[in-house]
Amino acid sequence: MVGPRWLLPILVALPLVPLSARRHRHPDESAWIRRVVIVLVAFVSIANVISAGLLVHRLLSSNVSQGTQLIYSAVSIWLTNVIIFGVWFWEIDRGGPHRRSSTDKLWPDIQFPQMGNPDLVQGAWWPHFFDYLYTSFANGTSFAPADAMPLTLRLKVLFASESAVSLVAIVVVGARAINILR
Repeated sequence: MVGPRWLLPILVALPLVPLSARRHRHPDESAWIRRVVIVLVAFVSIANVISAGLLVHRLLSSNVSQGTQLIYSAVSIWLTNVIIFGVWFWEIDRGGPHRRSSTDKLWPDIQFPQMGNPDLVQGAWWPHFFDYLYTSFANGTSFAPADAMPLTLRLKVLFASESAVSLVAIVVVGARAINILR
C-alpha cells in the first residue's frame, strides 16, 4: 500500500461530492463544469485502476494468507468500477446530461432496447442515470454488454476498460481469495 490506508478512499470520495452536488444539468451550463466533471471522473477511474494494480502486485509479490481481506478489496474495487463507469456512460452518451436535456436531436453513443423498439414503452422514453448504472453493472459482471450496445468507438473503449478492471477484480483477485479461504 502506498501511503496511509485512508488516503486513497478520501481521494476517491472527494470528487464525488461536487459530482453529486448538482442534481440537474442544463443545456446552457458553462463548458468548464463539464470539463471539471470529466476530470473528476477520470481521477476516480485512475485511482481505481491503480488500486487494482496494487492489489494484483501485492497478490503476486507476497504470501497473502487473508482471503477475506482480498475479497473485500476486490468487491470495493469492482463496486467503484461499476459506479464510476455508470457515471462515465452518463457523462459521455450524447454529450452528457446537459446536452441530452436540450431539444436538439443528438446521435446516441449507447443504444438501449427501448430506443430500438419503442413499442415496449409507454410514451416518450429516454435513459436516466439508473439505466447507465445498470448497463455498467451488466457490463462489469458479464464482461459484455447485456442489453445496451455501445455504438461509438469511445463507448466501446469505455466498455472494454470497465470489463478489464472487473476481470482483474473478480477473476484474478477473487479466485486467489477463494483459493486461500479456509
